[in-house]
Amino acid sequence: MKLLSDISDRRIREKIGAVIDRLAEDPEKQGKALLGELAGFRSIRAVGQRYRIIYQVRGNDVVAVIVAVGLVVMEPKMISNNLAKKLFRLRLLCE
Repeated sequence: MKLLSDISDRRIREKIGAVIDRLAEDPEKQGKALLGELAGFRSIRAVGQRYRIIYQVRGNDVVAVIVAVGLVVMEPKMISNNLAKKLFRLRLLCE
């Protein structure tokens, strides 16, 4: 995942990767459901609440598809949600 590989600190990448790996089990019970344009997506925090991972669960197999990882700064909800909305508008995300 390009967004994850852009993070220069290996330890932070590993911690985020561990949160992503945990999504393999019961992803619908983790994080919180997003609303509005991002309905159907969920958000979970990592690395001491500094990073937000936005993901979607698809199908009966419950596959977590990670769609965005971003640093939470000042207005965490706006930054990560705006990133996801932009990806959605650019059709890099699908329902």
